[in-house]
Amino acid sequence: MSDLQTQLKTDTWLPTPWDEYVQIIEDPIYEQAKSYYYKGHMRIEMSPVSFDHGQDHVVIILAVNLFAAIKDIPLRGLDTTTFRKAGVRECQPDVSYYIGNRAQSIPSGTGIVNLDQYPAPNLVIEVAKTSLLDDVGTKRVLYEELGVAEYWVVDVQNTQILAYRVADQGSNRIQVSQVLPALSIAILEEALRRSRETDQSQVVAWLLTQFQQTEG
Repeated sequence: MSDLQTQLKTDTWLPTPWDEYVQIIEDPIYEQAKSYYYKGHMRIEMSPVSFDHGQDHVVIILAVNLFAAIKDIPLRGLDTTTFRKAGVRECQPDVSYYIGNRAQSIPSGTGIVNLDQYPAPNLVIEVAKTSLLDDVGTKRVLYEELGVAEYWVVDVQNTQILAYRVADQGSNRIQVSQVLPALSIAILEEALRRSRETDQSQVVAWLLTQFQQTEG
Protein backbone atom coordinates (compact mmCIF):
# COMPACT_ATOMS: atom_id res chain seq x y z
CA MET A 1 0.00 0.00 0.00
CA SER A 2 1.38 3.42 -0.96
CA ASP A 3 2.14 6.22 1.51
CA LEU A 4 -0.65 8.25 -0.13
CA GLN A 5 -3.19 5.52 0.51
CA THR A 6 -2.25 5.10 4.18
CA GLN A 7 -2.49 8.87 4.74
CA LEU A 8 -5.38 9.51 2.39
CA LYS A 9 -7.50 12.53 3.23
CA THR A 10 -11.08 12.30 2.06
CA ASP A 11 -13.38 15.06 0.81
CA THR A 12 -10.51 17.09 -0.61
CA TRP A 13 -8.61 17.19 -3.90
CA LEU A 14 -5.19 15.50 -3.77
CA PRO A 15 -2.53 15.52 -6.52
CA THR A 16 -2.33 11.90 -7.68
CA PRO A 17 -1.09 10.10 -10.82
CA TRP A 18 -3.92 8.38 -12.69
CA ASP A 19 -2.57 4.85 -12.21
CA GLU A 20 -2.29 5.36 -8.46
CA TYR A 21 -5.80 6.78 -8.32
CA VAL A 22 -7.21 3.69 -10.04
CA GLN A 23 -5.30 1.45 -7.64
CA ILE A 24 -6.64 3.33 -4.62
CA ILE A 25 -10.32 3.27 -5.62
CA GLU A 26 -10.12 -0.48 -6.30
CA ASP A 27 -9.34 -1.07 -2.61
CA PRO A 28 -12.43 -2.62 -0.90
CA ILE A 29 -12.24 0.05 1.82
CA TYR A 30 -13.49 2.60 -0.75
CA GLU A 31 -16.22 0.39 -2.22
CA GLN A 32 -18.97 2.65 -0.82
CA ALA A 33 -17.11 5.90 -1.56
CA LYS A 34 -17.68 8.35 -4.40
CA SER A 35 -14.56 9.13 -6.40
CA TYR A 36 -13.57 11.91 -8.78
CA TYR A 37 -10.49 12.65 -10.88
CA TYR A 38 -9.73 15.97 -12.57
CA LYS A 39 -6.58 17.74 -13.75
CA GLY A 40 -4.24 15.30 -12.04
CA HIS A 41 -6.11 15.41 -8.72
CA MET A 42 -8.32 12.84 -7.02
CA ARG A 43 -11.17 13.31 -4.56
CA ILE A 44 -12.72 10.57 -2.45
CA GLU A 45 -16.00 11.30 -0.66
CA MET A 46 -16.90 9.11 2.30
CA SER A 47 -19.02 11.46 4.41
CA PRO A 48 -22.07 9.81 6.00
CA VAL A 49 -25.28 10.60 4.11
CA SER A 50 -27.75 12.55 6.23
CA PHE A 51 -31.50 11.98 6.36
CA ASP A 52 -32.23 15.21 4.44
CA HIS A 53 -29.59 14.38 1.81
CA GLY A 54 -31.08 10.93 1.25
CA GLN A 55 -34.60 12.33 1.14
CA ASP A 56 -33.75 15.03 -1.43
CA HIS A 57 -31.91 12.43 -3.51
CA VAL A 58 -35.08 10.34 -3.76
CA VAL A 59 -37.44 13.30 -4.33
CA ILE A 60 -35.40 14.71 -7.22
CA ILE A 61 -35.38 11.30 -8.93
CA LEU A 62 -39.13 10.90 -8.42
CA ALA A 63 -39.77 14.37 -9.84
CA VAL A 64 -37.62 13.98 -12.96
CA ASN A 65 -38.96 10.52 -13.75
CA LEU A 66 -42.57 11.63 -13.26
CA PHE A 67 -42.12 14.69 -15.48
CA ALA A 68 -40.53 12.62 -18.26
CA ALA A 69 -43.30 10.02 -18.06
CA ILE A 70 -46.06 12.63 -18.29
CA LYS A 71 -44.38 14.45 -21.16
CA ASP A 72 -43.42 11.22 -22.96
CA ILE A 73 -39.70 12.07 -22.93
CA PRO A 74 -37.37 9.06 -23.43
CA LEU A 75 -35.21 8.79 -20.34
CA ARG A 76 -32.69 6.54 -18.61
CA GLY A 77 -31.62 7.49 -15.11
CA LEU A 78 -28.50 6.27 -13.31
CA ASP A 79 -27.68 6.37 -9.62
CA THR A 80 -24.04 6.97 -8.54
CA THR A 81 -22.59 5.58 -11.77
CA THR A 82 -18.92 5.94 -12.72
CA PHE A 83 -18.05 7.85 -15.90
CA ARG A 84 -14.41 7.60 -16.98
CA LYS A 85 -12.15 9.15 -19.58
CA ALA A 86 -9.05 7.16 -18.72
CA GLY A 87 -6.07 9.21 -17.58
CA VAL A 88 -8.01 12.47 -17.77
CA ARG A 89 -11.15 12.62 -15.64
CA GLU A 90 -13.62 10.50 -13.72
CA CYS A 91 -16.79 11.21 -11.75
CA GLN A 92 -19.59 9.52 -9.84
CA PRO A 93 -22.48 11.99 -9.74
CA ASP A 94 -25.35 11.28 -7.37
CA VAL A 95 -27.80 11.10 -10.29
CA SER A 96 -27.40 11.27 -14.06
CA TYR A 97 -29.76 11.00 -17.02
CA TYR A 98 -29.52 10.09 -20.67
CA ILE A 99 -32.42 11.84 -22.37
CA GLY A 100 -34.07 11.74 -25.80
CA ASN A 101 -31.97 10.10 -28.49
CA ARG A 102 -29.31 9.25 -25.89
CA ALA A 103 -31.69 7.26 -23.68
CA GLN A 104 -30.61 3.94 -25.22
CA SER A 105 -26.98 4.83 -25.88
CA ILE A 106 -25.49 2.72 -23.06
CA PRO A 107 -26.12 -1.03 -23.33
CA SER A 108 -27.11 -3.10 -20.31
CA GLY A 109 -24.17 -5.00 -18.88
CA THR A 110 -21.88 -1.98 -19.06
CA GLY A 111 -19.69 -1.48 -16.00
CA ILE A 112 -17.79 1.78 -15.80
CA VAL A 113 -19.04 4.05 -18.60
CA ASN A 114 -16.10 4.63 -20.93
CA LEU A 115 -16.42 8.18 -22.26
CA ASP A 116 -14.06 7.38 -25.11
CA GLN A 117 -16.71 4.93 -26.29
CA TYR A 118 -20.02 6.39 -25.09
CA PRO A 119 -21.46 9.91 -24.81
CA ALA A 120 -21.72 11.81 -21.54
CA PRO A 121 -25.18 12.01 -19.92
CA ASN A 122 -27.39 14.95 -20.83
CA LEU A 123 -28.13 15.83 -17.18
CA VAL A 124 -25.97 15.41 -14.09
CA ILE A 125 -27.22 16.09 -10.54
CA GLU A 126 -25.20 16.39 -7.33
CA VAL A 127 -27.01 16.47 -3.97
CA ALA A 128 -24.90 18.67 -1.69
CA LYS A 129 -24.92 19.21 2.04
CA THR A 130 -21.27 19.31 3.10
CA SER A 131 -19.84 19.51 -0.45
CA LEU A 132 -21.80 22.49 -1.81
CA LEU A 133 -18.86 24.83 -2.58
CA ASP A 134 -16.97 22.07 -4.35
CA ASP A 135 -20.08 21.01 -6.29
CA VAL A 136 -20.66 24.53 -7.65
CA GLY A 137 -16.90 25.07 -8.14
CA THR A 138 -14.45 22.40 -9.24
CA LYS A 139 -17.05 19.77 -10.06
CA ARG A 140 -19.02 22.21 -12.17
CA VAL A 141 -15.92 22.84 -14.30
CA LEU A 142 -15.33 19.08 -14.48
CA TYR A 143 -18.84 18.53 -15.82
CA GLU A 144 -18.46 21.40 -18.28
CA GLU A 145 -15.44 19.65 -19.76
CA LEU A 146 -17.20 16.29 -19.59
CA GLY A 147 -19.71 17.62 -22.11
CA VAL A 148 -22.99 17.33 -20.20
CA ALA A 149 -25.79 19.61 -21.39
CA GLU A 150 -27.13 20.50 -17.97
CA TYR A 151 -25.90 20.35 -14.36
CA TRP A 152 -27.96 20.71 -11.19
CA VAL A 153 -26.74 21.08 -7.61
CA VAL A 154 -29.34 20.37 -4.94
CA ASP A 155 -28.49 22.53 -1.92
CA VAL A 156 -29.89 20.38 0.89
CA GLN A 157 -29.37 22.99 3.60
CA ASN A 158 -31.44 25.65 1.81
CA THR A 159 -33.80 23.40 -0.22
CA GLN A 160 -32.56 25.17 -3.33
CA ILE A 161 -31.48 23.93 -6.75
CA LEU A 162 -28.65 25.66 -8.61
CA ALA A 163 -29.24 24.67 -12.23
CA TYR A 164 -26.76 25.37 -15.03
CA ARG A 165 -26.97 25.11 -18.79
CA VAL A 166 -23.62 23.95 -20.17
CA ALA A 167 -22.33 25.00 -23.59
CA ASP A 168 -18.89 25.61 -25.12
CA GLN A 169 -17.20 24.35 -21.92
CA GLY A 170 -18.91 27.05 -19.88
CA SER A 171 -22.15 27.33 -17.94
CA ASN A 172 -24.82 29.79 -16.91
CA ARG A 173 -27.69 29.66 -14.41
CA ILE A 174 -31.15 28.74 -15.66
CA GLN A 175 -34.60 28.71 -14.07
CA VAL A 176 -36.21 26.33 -16.58
CA SER A 177 -34.61 23.11 -17.78
CA GLN A 178 -33.49 22.92 -21.39
CA VAL A 179 -33.04 19.13 -21.55
CA LEU A 180 -36.47 18.56 -19.96
CA PRO A 181 -38.33 21.37 -21.74
CA ALA A 182 -40.66 23.52 -19.61
CA LEU A 183 -39.62 21.87 -16.33
CA SER A 184 -39.47 24.72 -13.82
CA ILE A 185 -36.68 24.60 -11.26
CA ALA A 186 -38.97 26.48 -8.86
CA ILE A 187 -41.47 23.59 -8.91
CA LEU A 188 -38.69 21.16 -7.99
CA GLU A 189 -37.59 23.42 -5.14
CA GLU A 190 -41.16 23.58 -3.84
CA ALA A 191 -41.31 19.77 -3.98
CA LEU A 192 -38.18 19.61 -1.82
CA ARG A 193 -39.72 22.01 0.70
CA ARG A 194 -42.97 20.04 0.79
CA SER A 195 -41.05 16.82 1.39
CA ARG A 196 -39.82 18.29 4.67
CA GLU A 197 -43.40 18.56 5.92
CA THR A 198 -45.28 15.64 4.37
CA ASP A 199 -44.74 12.16 2.97
CA GLN A 200 -43.42 11.54 -0.52
CA SER A 201 -46.66 10.10 -1.89
CA GLN A 202 -48.32 13.47 -1.23
CA VAL A 203 -45.37 15.26 -2.83
CA VAL A 204 -45.71 13.09 -5.94
CA ALA A 205 -49.45 13.77 -6.07
CA TRP A 206 -48.76 17.51 -5.91
CA LEU A 207 -46.10 17.22 -8.63
CA LEU A 208 -48.49 15.27 -10.83
CA THR A 209 -50.97 18.13 -10.71
CA GLN A 210 -48.28 20.72 -11.42
CA PHE A 211 -46.78 18.81 -14.33
CA GLN A 212 -50.15 18.13 -15.95
CA GLN A 213 -50.74 21.88 -16.00
CA THR A 214 -47.35 22.59 -17.58
CA GLU A 215 -47.35 23.31 -21.29
CA GLY A 216 -44.91 21.44 -23.53
